[in-house]
Amino acid sequence: MSDELDTGERADTGERADAAGRVDAAGRADALAEGDRRRHAAGLVVRREVLGGAHVDRAAAGTTGFTADFQDLITRYAWGEIWTRPGLDRRTRSCITLTALVAGGHEGELAMHVRAALRNGLTEDEIKEVLLQTAIYCGVPAANSAFAVAQRVLAEQE
Repeated sequence: MSDELDTGERADTGERADAAGRVDAAGRADALAEGDRRRHAAGLVVRREVLGGAHVDRAAAGTTGFTADFQDLITRYAWGEIWTRPGLDRRTRSCITLTALVAGGHEGELAMHVRAALRNGLTEDEIKEVLLQTAIYCGVPAANSAFAVAQRVLAEQE
């Protein structure tokens, strides 16, 4: 097979396969678990860099048996799968995230991501331009609320 290494290991997943390319269930589960561990570790690094260690530490400290799977999910997929992709830089991802949060009316998350946008190198003026753009495409009331949230965050930074 073209995706199989001489060792019987699949190049795309690291799974062990026989000569016919069949992967045993245990090998597949191990490969998936290893992939999840790698995504979680990479996601945790990016999450700390973007949101700040204090925020991530507070989220971890507040994790319960009920929320643990959700924290793992967002660390692996939002941060370890999407934010680590090479196609967009973090500044651009922050612009997109701010816009999506305004569009969805997620003001609680917006404050956190205004801080993240600053950490990712956006200036106050660039954040203002993103929010002005949302007035047209997401609606003036949504942008008005977003400006209030962003103004509070920016005042905290001074």
